[in-house]
Amino acid sequence: MHLAGLLAAIALSALVATYLGLSLIVFTTIVAVIHCILMFIVGPTTFALVSLAVFVILAAVLNVRLFRRFFITDNFLKLFRKLVPPISQTEREALEAGAVWWEKDLFSGRPDWAKLHAFRAPKLSDEEKAYLDGPVEKLCRMMDDWKITDEHHDLPKEVWDFLKKEKFFGLIIPKKYGGLEFSALAHSEVILKLSSRSLTSAVTMMVPNSLGPAELLLNYGTDEQKNRYLPGLADGSEIPCFALTEPQAGSDASSIVSRGIVEKGVFNGKEIIGIRANWDKRYITLAPIATLIGLAIKLYDPNKLLGGKKDVGITVLLVPSNLPGVEVGARHDPLGIPFLNGPTRGKDVFMPLDYVVGGAPYAGKGWRMLMERLSIGRGISLPSLGTSAAKLAARSVGAYSRVRTQFHLPVCRFEGVEEALASIAGHAYAVDATRRLTVGAIDDGARPSLASAMAKYNVTERMRTVCNNAMDVQGGAAISLGPRNIMGRAYQGIPVSITVEGANILTRTLIIFGQGVIRAHPYILKEMDAAASKDPVRGPMEFDCLFFCHVGFTMSTAVRTFVSGLTCGAFLPSRPGSMAGYYRSLGRMSSAFALVADAAMMTLGGKLKRMEKLAGRLADVISNLYIASAALKKFADDGYPEGDKPLVRWVCEDSLFRIQTALDGFLLNLPNRLVAASLRVAVFPYGKPFKPPDDKLGSKVAHVITEPGAARDRLTSGIFLPKGTEDPLGRIEDALLKVIKAEPAAKKVQDAVRDGKIAALDQIEQAEEAAGLGLITDDEKKAAVDAETARRAVVAVDEFPADYWTKRDAETGGAAK
Repeated sequence: MHLAGLLAAIALSALVATYLGLSLIVFTTIVAVIHCILMFIVGPTTFALVSLAVFVILAAVLNVRLFRRFFITDNFLKLFRKLVPPISQTEREALEAGAVWWEKDLFSGRPDWAKLHAFRAPKLSDEEKAYLDGPVEKLCRMMDDWKITDEHHDLPKEVWDFLKKEKFFGLIIPKKYGGLEFSALAHSEVILKLSSRSLTSAVTMMVPNSLGPAELLLNYGTDEQKNRYLPGLADGSEIPCFALTEPQAGSDASSIVSRGIVEKGVFNGKEIIGIRANWDKRYITLAPIATLIGLAIKLYDPNKLLGGKKDVGITVLLVPSNLPGVEVGARHDPLGIPFLNGPTRGKDVFMPLDYVVGGAPYAGKGWRMLMERLSIGRGISLPSLGTSAAKLAARSVGAYSRVRTQFHLPVCRFEGVEEALASIAGHAYAVDATRRLTVGAIDDGARPSLASAMAKYNVTERMRTVCNNAMDVQGGAAISLGPRNIMGRAYQGIPVSITVEGANILTRTLIIFGQGVIRAHPYILKEMDAAASKDPVRGPMEFDCLFFCHVGFTMSTAVRTFVSGLTCGAFLPSRPGSMAGYYRSLGRMSSAFALVADAAMMTLGGKLKRMEKLAGRLADVISNLYIASAALKKFADDGYPEGDKPLVRWVCEDSLFRIQTALDGFLLNLPNRLVAASLRVAVFPYGKPFKPPDDKLGSKVAHVITEPGAARDRLTSGIFLPKGTEDPLGRIEDALLKVIKAEPAAKKVQDAVRDGKIAALDQIEQAEEAAGLGLITDDEKKAAVDAETARRAVVAVDEFPADYWTKRDAETGGAAK
């Protein structure tokens, strides 16, 4: 009896202490107290004395560092060094670039929801709002995207002039240098609005405000360099580009072969110590017209003229394009989206050392500079562009599906179409929430490299899904290019977004989890540093402390995951309100992710980063945790609007199902089947609990974008909404209101047709005949005729004379594609 009581007490204490993550010394104290109570109750029996002796031995081994290291830690350190390779300098610079933010909570398995909701909701200043309502709105009205893409294959001169005059290239440049000094949110909103009108214009202004000379100068440039270049970059008299990618180095930017040699030479009639550079770069946006080239090369100093090592390392230069030997001007054609993109080459280009960004002291620091600043642009530019496409699809295709009829019904009434509409609306909410959470972090001074990678990958991938669904719903109208087409160019631009600023496949399989787990995990990077320490005393001591903290963390996560699975997260922190269950479910999956990630690292070690399919599935888990938490944050920031509830629920249920699918796939393919089976019991004790959004919820979500209202306006806010019916989106908006207004009359007419009272086949003639028979009023007839006229304007597609392309190419010199 006493034995059973003792064992039960110890087991329960262990379970509670481990679940709560109590320290080893606290747990030891609890067990010691239990033994003392037992001794007091039953006296010094044989069992009690043996139990106490075993406890004292274990307590000594685990709590006394000398014993612990001798019996456990030092032996494991040897194994750790074999399993986990040391971090290279290149990897370390990539890891140390930027910082971890909310994603660290998600990696910990214990997300602090109060912390999430304490983050400041990003807001535009009055000046930024005026800029969006003024110059950005005017620019959108100026542009004709069909002429830009099909006739000019470039932005017209008046657009270029306007971009420069209104400082679209100087959004991030401080006012003291002539820029606008806008927030990350304003930067994002400008891209979002322009993208909904013209991808070409959006990409054109993205580069000067993203990873380029201005961003690098602001953070690393000398005062002389800032004063020399930033005013020109702000007013557009200097056109920048940034040249990194080359034929032998795409996503693996560290393997660039463009090189520079430090040597003596003559520049402007004087002999100086400078750099002679040779490069061959491609896919460089704005290179064809750039006046200032940000250039990444590998720098060598064979004669040690700089006083350091011969292999200096990756270095970033600012190169005027008019230097002898510089080649610009040629263009690529990125899938018919005519932003200026092309190669740049340099042959024996000699320049002073002060062309190094930051001057000679920054020679060799280019890789760190690129890694630190790339995360900022990656978190703003492409997530904004992808969100714009999703919002545009939600606004236009949702309305189109209400206007377009088949079999005498709006196509949105067909369940197959409704399913696609729900996907469009749900993903639009998800990507906008992700975008806003990420730019909010940047505006708060964070450098969220992992969050930026997740935002770029997931927003552009969901953009692909949304555009595919939009094309399906619009059908023939979507594939017929011309001035009336609204989604065709967005669809064409998908691979561009997927590819640039880090190809999505590698972002998912190498960066999000591969680098993210090391950065965001509470112990693994510190353990790696301790294991690699050259100090034979301090290194093992630090590893000992970190290792046992890590073991305690893993044990706590395992118990927490299993208990949360058994109780469906009933004891996990949440937030009050209708979304409470989603907070608990996400907390449960965060704990499961932390456990699975730890198990993967322990069983696979350094091999995990080469097992990209497994790493990619874990990236999917953390990404969807981030997206769902972003949706919950947006819902709260917006004031919990009732009309948005279906959208938030859809995003959370979709994310939880994706998380479950990714974890299931990981466990199915984890090589150690015993560990996989044990993890499955802990993560899914009753089987897989989550389902994708059901049809009823999907119907509610689809309804948001097929019905005018506040929820639809919130979901699609920020895109360009044209006035009048000259633009395809303007025609759709006009038709939606007219069709809804005429629906009661249309039903009366259709009933009369079905009853044989009306013989006409044409819808307008049917309305006129119904009015003549007194079946509808004159006002109803007018509404029906106006609606049908508007509907026909929406469903019409472009057609061209047989000689259109011949004449066009003759007029443009064959430049248009």
